[in-house]
Amino acid sequence: MLIAAVCLAAVEPAPRRDRNSQIAHEQLLEKAKKGGIDLYFEGDSITRRWGSSDAKYADFLANWKENFFGWNAANFGWGGDTTANILWRLQNGELDGVNPKVIVLMAGANDVGNNPDDSKIEPVTAGIRAILDVTREKAPQATIILMGITPRNDSRGGIASVAIINKINHRIAQFAEGKTIRYLNINDKLAKPDGTLIEGMSVDGLHLSLKGYQVWADALKPILTELLGPPAKTDHAPPPTGDPSAR
Repeated sequence: MLIAAVCLAAVEPAPRRDRNSQIAHEQLLEKAKKGGIDLYFEGDSITRRWGSSDAKYADFLANWKENFFGWNAANFGWGGDTTANILWRLQNGELDGVNPKVIVLMAGANDVGNNPDDSKIEPVTAGIRAILDVTREKAPQATIILMGITPRNDSRGGIASVAIINKINHRIAQFAEGKTIRYLNINDKLAKPDGTLIEGMSVDGLHLSLKGYQVWADALKPILTELLGPPAKTDHAPPPTGDPSAR
């Protein structure tokens, strides 16, 4: 019964209560309303930093533009979000009326969080399933590229989290039937077989470095070319947003 209760909590949408996250949600709603988005990225800080307008992530934004310009890509990731937080944002307007052709989803790292153990596996799996369900409801024509959770060697989760992440990834891979939902795991390019991150792939044992983001881009681009065609010479996605507190 306890496991069932934990899984239920994972699929219950949960808003962020801090004002900074609320402002960020308002900004993402405005971004969604501007339209012109064919490629929609969703996730937590690992996703968010890539396409952020924050000055300290300028190199990441340049890399984002270099890889995705012409595909009308927009980033809707937000730092610190769990699957329940992402689920709430999607259910509260951030995908309404956007109608992207492709959605890239990477979620679950914050759910694994501190003290990873087997009790995290089913709730995280259930949370990602719930996100996929609401995404299919809001954007039925989109192809979803479901990313495996990336390895973490940081002080919060440590190398012990790798085994838990691998078990979650094995489960969520089953959600992809290869057509409307595709599964993509880049972990063998980011880490050694034991889960230790390859030098230069992460800035802190959790978040990706410029090299790490390029690994992700290199894995995505053949799929995006298949689904969207080659990138156009112009781009009509809305401008990137950032952390309101960084202003």
